[in-house]
Amino acid sequence: MNKKNIIVNGYAYPFIETNTLEKTLPYLTFLTIFSYHIKPDGSLTFIEDENLIAQAKTQNTMPIMAVTNMDENGFDSELIHNILSNNEVQNTLINNILEVAMVKNYYGVNIDFEYISPDDKNLYNEFIRKISNILHQNNFILITSLAPKSSENQPGILYEAHDYKFHGKYADYIILMTYEWGYSYGPPMAVAPLNQVEKVVRYAVKEIPSEKTLMGIPNYGYDWKLPYEKGTKAESLGNEEAINLAISKQTPIEFDEIAMAPYFYYDNNSHIVWFEDARSISAKLNLVDKYNLAGVSYWNINKWFTQNYMILNVRYNIYKI
Repeated sequence: MNKKNIIVNGYAYPFIETNTLEKTLPYLTFLTIFSYHIKPDGSLTFIEDENLIAQAKTQNTMPIMAVTNMDENGFDSELIHNILSNNEVQNTLINNILEVAMVKNYYGVNIDFEYISPDDKNLYNEFIRKISNILHQNNFILITSLAPKSSENQPGILYEAHDYKFHGKYADYIILMTYEWGYSYGPPMAVAPLNQVEKVVRYAVKEIPSEKTLMGIPNYGYDWKLPYEKGTKAESLGNEEAINLAISKQTPIEFDEIAMAPYFYYDNNSHIVWFEDARSISAKLNLVDKYNLAGVSYWNINKWFTQNYMILNVRYNIYKI
């Protein structure tokens, strides 16, 4: 049987354990190292990425430089507005990104700008066009990350400035951030319910060439205290941690056939955990085949997940540049 070739991206924080990184790299086309933060003057914070870049290249995995509008409190709408509305600072930022990519020997750049004011949509598009042209002139690829929209005019600060069609024209690959329906401060539910993910993919392929589209897959779950109270925070945990927790609590793992995701209760129903397993991963990968997507992108690979990589290996050839 001829296996389909797919592109696999994995996000990693610089503090990923060496052993986990070494085990994961054979399954990755791109290793996106998270992240360089932009500053108001167009400069960048620096991260310890040299070892990850070197390790990636030993496994023929291409390192990608992630750039975000984050500060210590998360994504900053005002910061990105000030940069997008100032050509001089914007040009400084692009030049600094290009310099780091060259000096560090990156293969490309991932722009992950989030919580952009809807009024800045056209300015963001112009930035994407500009950085795309400059990166391509210097033989780098551009990957952009987009919020999970299911229609063009989806309201909300997460979505409105993310123009699927425009990014599809100027970026080499698009990462659909198809996760965080269940999130740390939200009510208990699957992190990436299949029915919701498919709505996003179905819309995306109308606007973005499928051969450029990478569907996001979460490599984590959440543990909520019950009864859920608004404002309380769920604890994040790895998928293997979740399985081990269910075993240690001697509680059955159940499966939601609509979300196509596993979950379980423990300690007399005082907690619920939603996570990913072989069944949920297989269901998501079916969308890659159904919509002929380029591949997938994992957020994130800092925790090893045996079932996931076994399924990838059986179903696909991982494309290496």
